[in-house]
Amino acid sequence: MEKRTDKNSYTIIFAIAMVVVVGVILAGLFGWTKPMITVNEEIEKQQNILYAMGINNNDDTSANFVSTDEAPELFKKYIKKQLVVSSDGKFTENNQAYLIDVKKEQAKAKAGEARQLPLFVGEDEKGKKYYIAPIRGKGLWDAIWAYVAMDENMVVQGAYFDHKGETPGLGANIKQRFFMDDFIGEHLMSNGNFKGINVAKGNADPKNNDKTDNEVDAIAGATITGDGVSAMIRSDLKLYVPYFKTLKQ
Repeated sequence: MEKRTDKNSYTIIFAIAMVVVVGVILAGLFGWTKPMITVNEEIEKQQNILYAMGINNNDDTSANFVSTDEAPELFKKYIKKQLVVSSDGKFTENNQAYLIDVKKEQAKAKAGEARQLPLFVGEDEKGKKYYIAPIRGKGLWDAIWAYVAMDENMVVQGAYFDHKGETPGLGANIKQRFFMDDFIGEHLMSNGNFKGINVAKGNADPKNNDKTDNEVDAIAGATITGDGVSAMIRSDLKLYVPYFKTLKQ
């Protein structure tokens, strides 16, 4: 008896079978590539942290990380301690602190749980110390984040900003040298109190000569992204103030 394959039931069965087969293949590929993705994400975090403290391959205008091959060894060389800081300034050492997910920690804090604050203590060839903190916020379209390197007085020594989906040529320029370098030397404190850094439209100091005004010049056409950067700095870096006060004791 001849089978008929032009019925709708055969089409549906064939479609279901294809979905199952493709699903199995994709699941297998995900399982195979997941360890590589995880390693790449870890190396990227190391590159971000190193970049903020000035260990990078920058040229005159472009922002460039150290290579993925170099990053793990350079991270071990320059990052002397990895800390987990609490809201009262107490801390513990944790060699896996760079793996802490800032987004998840922010969600925990909103739920009323204690938040872990990762902090990385770096030291360059001249013995200068850097305290690098990861921060995260909201831009115009999606998440923005940064790694900010400070000295013991919470004066910015370097920063790396990035984003998930800001507008090319506008908000996306937060990861360009001309914007990131403006933060170097800026004071987060003012008269003993935390003030942050405001990304200011119409800043009266466009050449950024005044490092104690708690302002940097905004990116033209990217007001909301700039406001997100300002808010991110205020909300997240303020949490580290109790720890920095312990350095003065």
